[in-house]
Amino acid sequence: MKTETAVEKLGLREIVPGASAEYDGVYAGDFLSRAMSRVTEGDLWVTIMSNVNVIAVASLTDAAAVILAESVEMAPDVVETARAKGVAVYSSDKTVYEICVALGEIEP
Repeated sequence: MKTETAVEKLGLREIVPGASAEYDGVYAGDFLSRAMSRVTEGDLWVTIMSNVNVIAVASLTDAAAVILAESVEMAPDVVETARAKGVAVYSSDKTVYEICVALGEIEP
């Protein structure tokens, strides 16, 4: 499925827009070491973490995008790092659970 479809259907706010990419999985979690071993290329990563290490892990794993849940904000320097590394970041007021349920309901 396309990230732009998820953005549209969930009403996600673009923090760092990215080119529309195919995603084929979703990982939800906040432990960076765990995410590093579980996020696979093309996954959407749903988290409440917003520090620069999230961008590093997303870049390392080739995640399709990061979705920040619960209205979490990202510091300007982290936003700039995401732009520089080409990591798309979106935000939602929804909880991690609500985001995952909504993603699961998107028709392929």
